[in-house]
Amino acid sequence: MAAERTTTSLSETISEQDSHGHSGLGLSAAELRGLPQDSVVGYAAGAFDLFHVGHLNILRQAKRHCDYLIAGVVSDEMLELTKGRAPVVPAAERAEIVSHVKFVDEVHIESVEDKLDTWAHVRFDLFFKGDDWKGTPRGRDLEERFSEVGVELVYFPYTVHTSSTRLRTALDLLSTPQASKAPQTLKDGSQVSS
Repeated sequence: MAAERTTTSLSETISEQDSHGHSGLGLSAAELRGLPQDSVVGYAAGAFDLFHVGHLNILRQAKRHCDYLIAGVVSDEMLELTKGRAPVVPAAERAEIVSHVKFVDEVHIESVEDKLDTWAHVRFDLFFKGDDWKGTPRGRDLEERFSEVGVELVYFPYTVHTSSTRLRTALDLLSTPQASKAPQTLKDGSQVSS
């Protein structure tokens, strides 16, 4: 089911495509990658910083819905712009880690904020997102905009068991002089102590 892994850009070929996911030669996103015409190409974006089992589960679940999975690794600059902080692990290293996950067929370093711009360069049929976006104004807007180009938005349950934010907070607490003192309470009510 999975095709050969690649981290090379298809943007030159894809830039010749029309707004319906087909190139001037009539190729779909799957065909551009040498897949059978009826293959489904999926895209799962994330920071994938401090890679953990939650990230692995997202990629596993996404792969169950498509024949070919592209993991969009958000660039350092985009993380600073959208999250207000730099990642712990640089984008090139995060992309290298993600490229070795068996569910991932291709890695794309995402350097634009608008997901439709990413689609224009990468091309895919399904876009995977956490269900914390479902029913929100941003989620509805994304659904509407993607539907105009034939992309389906697939929501996955948002899990909070392990998160990069919690890992980062724990690392920050461990690196401060007062880390050996009282446990710290995180936003979700859990406590971190050294």
